[in-house]
Amino acid sequence: MEPLKEEKIIKLLSELDGWKFEDDMIKKDFEFNDFKEALAFIVRVGFEAESLGHHPNLTNVYNQVGIALQTHDIGNKVSAKDIELATKIEALLS
Repeated sequence: MEPLKEEKIIKLLSELDGWKFEDDMIKKDFEFNDFKEALAFIVRVGFEAESLGHHPNLTNVYNQVGIALQTHDIGNKVSAKDIELATKIEALLS
């Protein structure tokens, strides 16, 4: 697996609502009605991540969830694996 070039990352993120590329990560913040909904989302993200063998950086404060993705095995850069997980995360919200 190799890091994606910035141009490719930006092109792929244009198809994913609200995701941005910065600091060698793709990131998105999510807001829910309450802590319970936020926590349920985190659990679902965890199952998707585990199925890919990929583990995101997650933050949670009450109804807010932040997700940052990068592939540790390639020197903490963005890879196709990160785009795949971001796509699966978006599908959880559909």
